[in-house]
Amino acid sequence: MTDLELDDEEDYKGISAPEPWHGEVPPALAGIRLDNALATMLPEYSRNRLQNWIRTGNVLVNGQAIGVRDKVWGGESVTVFPEADPATGPDEPEDIPLDIVFEDPAIIIINKPAGLVVHPGNGNHKGTLLNALLHHSPGAADLPRAGIVHRLDKDTSGLMVVAKTLKAHTDLVRQMHGRTVKREYLALVQGELDRAGTVNAPLARDPIQRTKRTVHPMGKQAITHYTIEERFPSATLLRCGLETGRTHQIRVHMKHIGHPLLGDKTYSNVRRGRGMAFPRQALHATKLALNHPYTGERMEWEVPLPQDMEVLLELMRAGGTWGGTE
Repeated sequence: MTDLELDDEEDYKGISAPEPWHGEVPPALAGIRLDNALATMLPEYSRNRLQNWIRTGNVLVNGQAIGVRDKVWGGESVTVFPEADPATGPDEPEDIPLDIVFEDPAIIIINKPAGLVVHPGNGNHKGTLLNALLHHSPGAADLPRAGIVHRLDKDTSGLMVVAKTLKAHTDLVRQMHGRTVKREYLALVQGELDRAGTVNAPLARDPIQRTKRTVHPMGKQAITHYTIEERFPSATLLRCGLETGRTHQIRVHMKHIGHPLLGDKTYSNVRRGRGMAFPRQALHATKLALNHPYTGERMEWEVPLPQDMEVLLELMRAGGTWGGTE
């Protein structure tokens, strides 16, 4: 294990309880208190919760429980055993409209809109896809993560598959890990590319900004294939196929080759300038293929671009130029 915690698959493993977190204290955090270091390394948790876990022995440093005020010096092995936040309570069903592309007794195929969070967490305890699924399918409450087996970022739109039974959930998780589920994305990136290509660059969590990912030789394998759909003077529309499902994979890989996604506030350093702005990363999961969990039949779905991306493309075709994120 390096100072960059190796990233998990974007695809869920079907475990409902929080898993232990393992990592190392980055050298940049040497000399500060343990609670302050953890607040930087695990920004998804409040400082108060982290302090409570330290006091109750849920945090081990080099295998030992230490105090909140004890200092770390970089390189220590840290294990955190998260506990559910009692203040959040159980996830509640919510009547949130779903764009259902296909549904049968085993699976649901959903066209997720941009702006919809997939799973509660990080301050989003309501208004998520999981809450919507609990309302739509009462049996979802008995499934790990209400049947969700993979996810899309909040501001990424497009196709997702959700299981409706435990048998379907188990089979879909196996397909995710066996890479028989195929996904294609349309991505509008900065700059002009003139040929198709493949990015084979391992990804890991960023050691300082824990919500970000970065290319790192000790990360997990990540492979993205891309072909050119359409060219513009200041941007290129790509079709991206994933061999692996790492968090933020396309976004980080495109930045890695010097062509970050238009509108990506996290992985692009371009600020607002002259020209059009786009309020989210221009990324859409347009195609999904899998083997049906019960029949084994190969099935495939494809949905067009959402209106906001289609309008952006029409403006680009009319000669507009991109001017950064809003």
